[in-house]
Amino acid sequence: MDILWAVVWFAVLGIVLGVLLAIASKIFAVKVDPRIEEISDCLPGANCGGCGFSGCGALAQAIVEGKASPNACNAAEDDSIEKISGIMGISNEGRVRMRAQVMCSGTYQHAVKKYLYEGEQDCIAAARLGGGDKLCPYGCIGLGSCVSACKFDAISIIDGVAAVDYHKCTGCGACTVSCPKGTIKLIPYDSKHWVGCEAADKGAAVRKYCDVGCFGCKLCEKACEFDAIKVVNNIAAIDYTKCTGCDKCVDACPRNIIWSSEAQGNGLIITRTKE
Repeated sequence: MDILWAVVWFAVLGIVLGVLLAIASKIFAVKVDPRIEEISDCLPGANCGGCGFSGCGALAQAIVEGKASPNACNAAEDDSIEKISGIMGISNEGRVRMRAQVMCSGTYQHAVKKYLYEGEQDCIAAARLGGGDKLCPYGCIGLGSCVSACKFDAISIIDGVAAVDYHKCTGCGACTVSCPKGTIKLIPYDSKHWVGCEAADKGAAVRKYCDVGCFGCKLCEKACEFDAIKVVNNIAAIDYTKCTGCDKCVDACPRNIIWSSEAQGNGLIITRTKE
């Protein structure tokens, strides 16, 4: 009988505690805005972090709280952005599709190395050792931190420099965050040209780093009839709102590092020679 009563009391205690927990869950429940789940369903779910938030759920919450725009996710499809705007009850602001681009042409045969790196195959780790093994302080380290960060398999390392497959790139921006040198930029997806160097030093120093580095000669700037490319602080940069894709800057560059996206083959060919 003692055993029987013990079982009964345990059963009664379990029921009472269960009821109390149920009541407590109702009283102390945190109310979640149903729009967060709806918006999360519209996002790609890659949790790449390119938007600046820890994942798609965090971005959805930020959108509902007014801390992020409905079009903050570059990886989301246009119709998804339209749905998110509808959920928030605002008009779709639209956006320009972007893609990642590695602003470096310093492959193994062009970039000068200052030491032999044999550590962890990670750009961030290598950057802690004097900025990486390449003498150029601005160039791609080429150990693949961006490859690991990309959730869409859009980046690979070719000949010591990261390269982007435009067909796979969603423009999420995760690779730009992962790059310790800031060598990867987001540019409009339909851009015809880009400059494959961001060395900010003067020409004499750049020549010591890399035999294809931009030395700020301004020949590209003079060749452009549309004022679409300027050399500022020794760096040539394209204004994509003005660029017509005429190729004159490409032909004028003596270092052969103003690239034509079509000729380059979706970002996967990163070496070439002047004809």
